[in-house]
Amino acid sequence: MADQFQPTGAAATLDRPASGTAYLNQSALDWQETGTQGFETKPLYESSSGDMTMLMKIAPGAFSESHAHETVEEIYVLEGSFYDDENSYVPGDLIIRAPGTMHTAGSKSGALVLLKFSPG
Repeated sequence: MADQFQPTGAAATLDRPASGTAYLNQSALDWQETGTQGFETKPLYESSSGDMTMLMKIAPGAFSESHAHETVEEIYVLEGSFYDDENSYVPGDLIIRAPGTMHTAGSKSGALVLLKFSPG
């Protein structure tokens, strides 16, 4: 994952269960600052193989310069609107990027997205 979106604090994430169901009450977690102003995350799941799932809150007017991730990036828009240098996205839209794809990220009105990163 690109360094600009790494949480700056320790994250309590959910572990993959060996059997049964695992549960995480994300509403009890605090939003964490990232290295990019206007972008905050709640890490939800991280595996030793590099899979990661998190919520990202994007403040109105926030923008991230062009960057890439070393992993597959999946973005599902939950609330608000989100844009990159190719399109604008609204709730229900799913974006999938190949590893190494350069892109920007931002929101004019604010957004909440679910992010999933996985090894390519």
